[in-house]
Amino acid sequence: MSSLDPVAVFRTEAAECLEAIEAGLLDLNHDLENKDLVDAVFRGLHTLKGSGAMFGFEALAAFTHHCETAFDRVRKGEVPATAELVAAVLAAQDHMRALVEQPDADHGDTGHKLLAQLQAAVGGKAEVKEAVALAAAAPAVAAPTKKKTTWRIRFSLPANSMANGTNPLGLLDELRDLGECTVRANTSGIPPLDNLVPTELYVSWDVILTSEQDRSAIDDVFIFVMDDMELDVQEISGPQAAPAETKTDVAPAPDVPVAAAPVAPVPATAPEFRPVEAVPVKRETPAPVQAAAQAKAQENVRVPAERLDELMDRVGELVIAQSRLSQLASSSSDIALRSVSEEIERLSGELRDTMMVLRMVPVGTLFSRFRRLVHDLARETGKVIELVTEGETTEVDKTVIERLADPLVHLVRNSIDHGLEPPAERLGAGKTEAGTVTLSAHQSGGEVIISIKDDGRGINRERVRAKAESSGLIAPGQPLSDQELLQLIFAPGFSTAATITNLSGRGVGMDVVKKTVEALRGAIEIVSLPGQGSEVSLRIPLTLAIIDGLLVRVGSGRYVIPLSAVEECLELSLEEDLRSRGRSFISLRDSLVPFLRLRDLFRTGTKPDVHQKVVVISTGTERVGLVVDQIIGDHQTVIKSMSKLHNDVATFSGATILGDGSVALILDVGHLVAAGQQQEAQLRVAG
Repeated sequence: MSSLDPVAVFRTEAAECLEAIEAGLLDLNHDLENKDLVDAVFRGLHTLKGSGAMFGFEALAAFTHHCETAFDRVRKGEVPATAELVAAVLAAQDHMRALVEQPDADHGDTGHKLLAQLQAAVGGKAEVKEAVALAAAAPAVAAPTKKKTTWRIRFSLPANSMANGTNPLGLLDELRDLGECTVRANTSGIPPLDNLVPTELYVSWDVILTSEQDRSAIDDVFIFVMDDMELDVQEISGPQAAPAETKTDVAPAPDVPVAAAPVAPVPATAPEFRPVEAVPVKRETPAPVQAAAQAKAQENVRVPAERLDELMDRVGELVIAQSRLSQLASSSSDIALRSVSEEIERLSGELRDTMMVLRMVPVGTLFSRFRRLVHDLARETGKVIELVTEGETTEVDKTVIERLADPLVHLVRNSIDHGLEPPAERLGAGKTEAGTVTLSAHQSGGEVIISIKDDGRGINRERVRAKAESSGLIAPGQPLSDQELLQLIFAPGFSTAATITNLSGRGVGMDVVKKTVEALRGAIEIVSLPGQGSEVSLRIPLTLAIIDGLLVRVGSGRYVIPLSAVEECLELSLEEDLRSRGRSFISLRDSLVPFLRLRDLFRTGTKPDVHQKVVVISTGTERVGLVVDQIIGDHQTVIKSMSKLHNDVATFSGATILGDGSVALILDVGHLVAAGQQQEAQLRVAG
């Protein structure tokens, strides 16, 4: 049985903690007076510091301590939360991430620079100088008498605390650091040895603390285990003057023995512990409640992505085997075999659907990354930018999410740099000072449509055409449709920027977008209105592993058309085929749709069937018909990648294995639609 690497687990949890801190900081930047957000960021920093120290990331813990201290001062009202402080901690967070990933690397003086920036944001240097000056000016002033309060603290941790890395002795040490402390342990919950689980925690604690600190300092000790534990803090003696050299005499509570009381023996059936007295804690957690808490903690299980990918491969092989079994059963007269085949088909279908759900993740996990990007670009460009996200709950295959991260970065940066105007220009055009970038997602059939929209100046078509002609992408005066002209911005090396900046100008970003989307079997659509803004829509398949397809025959070969792209199927008789030669159009409800003869495209060398079929496919508003010899039926298609030798074959996006063991190629719908539209344009020019 393999065990997870503790350091790898820490890195995963640290990444989640850093994301939560970043989200809190970005929210705080819009509402600097929100105390809840300040507390949330402080708790995140405290958790990261404590976990880092526990797993040996000392540099991370030491660096994070300074950020935690800064937010502690904000939390206590000593300094205000400012945009400069948020920016400083965001920059420091990037360094924390580097310390998590490469703790032993040489990070130069980055940490010192960031800490200087942080200190300047909270006014640290000035306040230190002022405090030194006051101390020098009045050396004879006696320090005020500090007042102490006595607290009774009872706490118990979940049974799985130690297995999850929480050290209760460390919590007790932190309480001792706050003042005079008397600790009693309650061992009455320890079961007989036969029922004892070594990794579970059965002990609770009763603590009498006399300290100059207030209640918030006690809460800080338990801040990153607060959600799951049982904690009861009561003030049993109010503030009182107490000289530093005199100990406070505190009368114990009725059910807590004094420190000098004899130690009760530990039951023989219990494991060997340090000699402590069994303290009867009045507030016990019932067993059903503990069981429910443990069940809740186990609702989510962290699984490595590689295991999901491996399981997906197995499900794909099962679908192929089930297809072969169905084919054998359909040609057999054995009723029992057919019954078993139908049952296997049902189970494999349910397993496939369940597996697809496991691979799905909300697109909101992708959108959340851009809040930081927009924040940084706003500071860099001096523009006022609002990021709006819609449809965050739309789910997409995790592989699609991973591959879309970089293309969306390029599109968002392009919208901000080229699309949104500076505040003065926006006000002059009658717009609001703040420009808006909207990220949205919604599902349409077997696709998810992700859009990046801005309310900026729009795409200057004259500049695009001039740049394309000067670069040799198109001939001077060449007629182009509006969509073809806008698609030129995705050409390699294309850029309309007058100067090269940190954001744009080199013409490489949009080329990456197009290549990545095409590799995902997707398509890009652009809508741009001068003075009103632009919208780029990415149409991406929901999954890359298994799709529903329409199996067709062309000549002696069989091909798969993604079912999500199929609109309808029509019959094309031999007479209509002959009549349409030379124009390649069919009339479909008062509109002309171009079509491609796959038999000619694939050069099958066979005669057409008497009753050919036209499969009408679409990508958004563009439609084209595919002429095939026979429609065999729907097919669960397990996508297999093409070999490197076939990378330049744009007509096909992959292959699949059929039930009889033969291979069928999967048609690239986007490429075929583009080919059909190009053929249509050529015929119109010729006509």
